[in-house]
Amino acid sequence: MPRHIVLLRGINIVKRNRIAMPALRAALEAARFGDVKTYVQSGNVVLTSTASPDRVASRVHALIKKEFGLDIAVVVRSHVQFEQVVRRNPLGSVAKDPKRHLVTFLGSSLPAPIKKKLREVAGPSERFAVHDREIYSWHPEGIGRSPLWERLGGKSLGVIATSRNWSTVTTLLAMSEEPSDR
Repeated sequence: MPRHIVLLRGINIVKRNRIAMPALRAALEAARFGDVKTYVQSGNVVLTSTASPDRVASRVHALIKKEFGLDIAVVVRSHVQFEQVVRRNPLGSVAKDPKRHLVTFLGSSLPAPIKKKLREVAGPSERFAVHDREIYSWHPEGIGRSPLWERLGGKSLGVIATSRNWSTVTTLLAMSEEPSDR
């Protein structure tokens, strides 16, 4: 059965949008998603479904709204799509610290005017590359004071988006390659 990586935006940050991962796994399994696994508390799920990634995103969004009362942005990529994200990595030759190398996953394509604004705010040592529905970014000085990260991590992109550092991205890919529990 096809595997998908489900990325939830902005959950379990301080006291906002709290969802316990065991409760989320149980709700997804009850909704007939298979082989559900979570990674850390920030809304990373690997599961199986015959539905398309967009359909999985829609179903998970509705489930979270119904079961947990939260309107959370959900972005989904198939295992194959996620594999391509890792393989493509246009910043691999410059991004040396996986905690400062991020991928922002978009729900749809980034509007051209937003790409221009990102170029304008990127710091002198920062790099980013937009490819289809992903933005790869490298923040060698960290993300704490980065205007580029502020745009990527905020809601100003004009599309649904959520970011993960390179360590999380590669871990999720590895989880999606593991044999099924069933």
